[in-house]
Amino acid sequence: MNIKSIARIITKTEQSASTLPLRLIAGIIFMAHGAQKLFAWFGGYGLEGTGQWMESIGLAPGYLMALMAGSVEFFGGILLIVGLLTRPTSFVLAITMIVAIVSAHIDNGLFMANNGYEFALTLLAISISLVFSGAGKLSVDNAVAQRLA
Repeated sequence: MNIKSIARIITKTEQSASTLPLRLIAGIIFMAHGAQKLFAWFGGYGLEGTGQWMESIGLAPGYLMALMAGSVEFFGGILLIVGLLTRPTSFVLAITMIVAIVSAHIDNGLFMANNGYEFALTLLAISISLVFSGAGKLSVDNAVAQRLA
């Protein structure tokens, strides 16, 4: 299997615009959450504060975990918005949401009012959907796939 074949598999996508709202909204949310962790934007605690919190819930080393989660969310959000490498990005974001649910939210029940997992579960569902569908017609992935065809 050569690089072109791998690129075709990764960029293959449904020819529908239905994934655009999922990509844009999830991308903005992921990007903002990543920016909180990485840069302390939007009321976040940055790498130091997020790392300390992650360490306190058993995700060690906390700074590295904050860097990884923040990077996946921030850069993954950007990739979702433009629709580039959507399938692998969505897969990694789904894993990130599973970790968030299990490590930070599961004991609090479903509802966000109690710091529950409903929001992370929603982002997990969107991410899994994008793994299966791809980026859709209005995406960089589709443009790449068309050039490779």
